[in-house]
Amino acid sequence: MTAQQLTFAELASLMKNGAGISVDPQEMESRPDSTFAEYGLDSLGLLGIVGELENRNGRPMPPDAELCKTPHDFIGLVNTALTAGA
Repeated sequence: MTAQQLTFAELASLMKNGAGISVDPQEMESRPDSTFAEYGLDSLGLLGIVGELENRNGRPMPPDAELCKTPHDFIGLVNTALTAGA
């Protein structure tokens, strides 16, 4: 079974469902240097997203995923892990 890649739209949905933060995925994608803090997501919220992704994919995310500062870094790390595990 091939793992699905995380998209900015899915990350925005996870941020909305997990932390109640509404983010425009196109804006997030177009601003590679923007941080989670700029969108109002703290480390606990990001940890919740990591947990949700682990549950969905049935395997752990990289140990430093919750330390990512930007959505771009997070998506890159998660997708690399998903591709390596596929």
